[in-house]
Amino acid sequence: MAGETAGVIGTMAPYFIVSDVARSLDFYVGQLGFESIYQTDETHLFFAVLRRDGAMLFLRSEDGIDPVPNPRRHPTFAWDSYSYTPDPDTLAAEFAARGVTFSKPVANNDSGLRGFELADPDGHVLFFGRPLAEDTQM
Repeated sequence: MAGETAGVIGTMAPYFIVSDVARSLDFYVGQLGFESIYQTDETHLFFAVLRRDGAMLFLRSEDGIDPVPNPRRHPTFAWDSYSYTPDPDTLAAEFAARGVTFSKPVANNDSGLRGFELADPDGHVLFFGRPLAEDTQM
């Protein structure tokens, strides 16, 4: 509406329950190139905040609480996270060079997206991609 100021949304970050924060840090930092910008003391490592470019991720573990990624809840809930990347092919090549295993390689999908999928050590499925419609705008 005229004269109104729209609010701004910055980064939105998934908050994943994981079985072992240290193991998840090895994956996200070592294989996906995130940096840990905060983590609890290593003697009781139960929480971490990660960042890469404009993406952030929160990891949390607690005794007796098992991670339940979306695909385990119901097979039609394919992803736990969607991350926009303007060039999924280049990002996939970087991840492959780091030894990442993909659950689905780079491709165009039925949802009008180009991208790829991978799973973290607890089974959270991450999709990295972009809308195919961007091809017509380039």
